[in-house]
Formats: sequence, structure tokens, C-alpha cells
Amino acid sequence: MKVLVVFALALATASAGLLPQQLPIHPRDLPAVATIEGRITNGKTAVAGQFPYQVGLSFGSSSGSWWCGGSIIDNAWVLTAAHCTSGASSVTIYYGATVRTNAKLTQTVSSSSFIQHASYNSAVLRNDISLIKTPSVSFTSDINKVELPALAGTYSTYAGQQAIASGWGKTSDSASGVANTLQYDVFNVVSVEACQGTYGSLIATSKVICVATPNKISTCNGDSGGPLVLSSNKKLIGVTSFVSSAGCESGAPAGFTRVTSYLDWIKSNSGVSY
Repeated sequence: MKVLVVFALALATASAGLLPQQLPIHPRDLPAVATIEGRITNGKTAVAGQFPYQVGLSFGSSSGSWWCGGSIIDNAWVLTAAHCTSGASSVTIYYGATVRTNAKLTQTVSSSSFIQHASYNSAVLRNDISLIKTPSVSFTSDINKVELPALAGTYSTYAGQQAIASGWGKTSDSASGVANTLQYDVFNVVSVEACQGTYGSLIATSKVICVATPNKISTCNGDSGGPLVLSSNKKLIGVTSFVSSAGCESGAPAGFTRVTSYLDWIKSNSGVSY
């Protein structure tokens, strides 16, 4: 896995302030059974219509396929992670699904519809964000957008606040079966400084949000690119980006791309803003 290889080389020369205590890795890159299904580890089961902004994304390439999550931010736009779109030739989008195989609507688009951040860096997990342009969808009780935070001069760090992550990621690090139903849980956002204690300042920058993962509850394989939504106002504040290479159940913080750091990028590429 290229993320780990790069870090193994980097550890010899990085300064102490940058050194991670645990190596971060995209959930997509964790060792997994041969399946694209799963759920948040030890999470709760969602009910129909609970997360109408959540989509499932089945990416394909000449070398295989993988599963990610995404968020509807407008009738014709989905927001996800760059490590999900990277290397893909197409994606099938599953809208309005609680049971993943029972979507209300599916669409397939090619990589020409991807807008991956031009400065995405897989070695340090930076700028891990992408847009997908889709044919316009009509909103219903099961398919709807999530609002972005409003453009502003300054933004909250969200430390100490609660946020909800959802997805079809793995049930556990050792899971060999699959869970067909969308999972979620409520997480406490921790400070960037607390996250740096695990991953170092090279990874845990101000453009990252981290959440605590007690009791083996965390994002995992299959959750990549999915939403982190603030509990208090239901605004999208994060895109699932990384977990510890020690495993989803290791207790290390889970990392998300901080949406407020990319509101201008989202607006300039999609026209979507608040």
C-alpha cells in the first residue's frame, strides 16, 4: 500500500514535531475481504429516509472496483474523497438507499465527470476531496441534498461538538461478512492538536477534522468519501478521509477533510455555495 511505503521512508528524515505516533491510511487502502460492502464498525442501523443526502459510490477501473460514500450537495453534484475517485474510470451512484442494493435511483458516469482536487497528495493525505457532476436528480423524502456551511471569514473548529458519520463501511477489522444496511453513529470532534498527538502535524493540519473513536466505533473500509454532518444544524462539515493503519477499532482518531477549508474550491468548480 503506497501510503505506508511513503511513510516508512519519510520517518527516517521527518522532524520530531511531524512524526505520527500511528500511521494514517485511507479506509479504502486497509486490508479487506474481497467485497465492496460493509458498515461503520459497531455503529447503529439507519432507517429509510434518515440520511437522504447519503449516496453509495461503486467505482470501477481496469484493475478492479471499490466502494465509497458521498454526499449530495445539489441536484447535479456529489461530494466525495479524492482517494475514491483516484484511478477510477467510472462510478455508479446509488441514491436513496438504506439497503445498498435497493436504491431508489442509480446513475453511472465516467471519470470525465470527476473534478478531483488538483493538489491531492496521497502521500500525506492532503486535499482529499472530489466533486462528481451528475445528471440532475429530483429531490424526494429519500433523496435530498445536505447543506454546506455558509461562506464566511472565519469558521468554527467544531472541537467539542458532536457530528454524525454514516456509510456502508466494514462492521469490524476482522469482518468476513457484509452488512447490507446503512450504518451511522454520533462522534465527538476533537481538536487538531489532539489529532496531531496521534498523526503528527504533517497529516493533522487545520484542513482536517478528527473525531474520537471510543468503544471500537469508527469509520472503516467502505465509508471513504462519506459525510460527517454537525448534529446541531445538520450542515456537512467533513468528508471521510483516513483512519489508523492499526485498524478501525484501534481507538485512534478518525480523520475527515474539513469542508469549510474547501468552500471556495467547491463554489468555483460547481457553483454551489450558501
